[in-house]
Amino acid sequence: MHPRIFAILTAFLLGALGLGAVAVTQWTPPSAAPAASAGAPAAAGSTAARPAVVPGAGSPSPTGDPAVWTRSTLRNKLMAEMDATDPGVALADLDQITKKLPYTVRFCHPIAHELGHAAVKRYNHDFAKVLSFPHDTCAAGYLHGAVEEMLAASSDPAKDLLKLCQPAMSGPCVHGVGHGTMFVANQDVAKARDLCSEFGSQSRIVTCSEGLFMQLFGPDEEDEKAKALVPADKLAAEPLYPCPEQPALFQSACYFYAPTFYLSSHDYANHPDVYAQALKWCLNAQATGGANDCSRGVGSRTMKYNLDREDWVGQQCASAADGWQRKACVDGMVSYYTVNYTDAGASQRLCAKLTNQEIARDCRSSAHLSGSLD
Repeated sequence: MHPRIFAILTAFLLGALGLGAVAVTQWTPPSAAPAASAGAPAAAGSTAARPAVVPGAGSPSPTGDPAVWTRSTLRNKLMAEMDATDPGVALADLDQITKKLPYTVRFCHPIAHELGHAAVKRYNHDFAKVLSFPHDTCAAGYLHGAVEEMLAASSDPAKDLLKLCQPAMSGPCVHGVGHGTMFVANQDVAKARDLCSEFGSQSRIVTCSEGLFMQLFGPDEEDEKAKALVPADKLAAEPLYPCPEQPALFQSACYFYAPTFYLSSHDYANHPDVYAQALKWCLNAQATGGANDCSRGVGSRTMKYNLDREDWVGQQCASAADGWQRKACVDGMVSYYTVNYTDAGASQRLCAKLTNQEIARDCRSSAHLSGSLD
């Protein structure tokens, strides 16, 4: 073959192959791995190392959302979204995100609180307008935050707390009042108890006390004032403080929420063994009769923080030495699951995922319990 013709043919073939490579090469980077289990602890006894942080994992996806949500990134997105639209849009987006990525449930409730606070300010304390948006997302956190803000701005909270939830006096609203009493009382438990007692009805006082102690043991992260007033030194020095000192009507809620502070102060996100330790810690309340409520609280918090690892949560309840405590833990586990998944088949779905036969049996016997506590 003539050298000139050979050179022309070679150049043509190389060009064609180059074009072929362009046609089949995947130039778009592969999407990030699913983040549903991000931040969840490794299963007990597992030798698998915690996944290394992938460079750029927090960078925006093509939709503008990060690959893995943190409390601050999700909070900032939703607050900006509400500013640009209205609370209904932000709450609908929050609901969609938590259903798609269950790990976000561990911090969705306080974010919803913030949305409620902001909505009250935006609509000039028009409570009816604030509640005109669907507000059941994340165990009614939006409602709780709105009630907190209304009471914080009230000149007569003892009178106004009785009006806010009328006429329905729904449990979530009264629970929200409990949160609000701690805002009004500057985290003074005795003063907040007096405000809850204004309801008169024992059932409503108990429901109010649930919000009170939830606020004590887990104040909103952005509320620096409330966090500064948490008696961390006393909580660290005296197991289950201040529950033993509470009047009988307030003890159950106190013991139930006490594990919230225990788990957060022991860095539960990075120390998965702390859930089993919390169950042992609850035994400090046996003398005052609060060990059962405390154990239910551990089950509830363990499920809340590991909603995408149902069987692993069941294994934590199974670690308790005594059957009564395992059952109490399962009661709390089921209660929170049905708070988050409100459909009729939620509890049966949970029980079917549990591999420990005793825990699955306890789950089925707990399935009739109504989930009312966040």
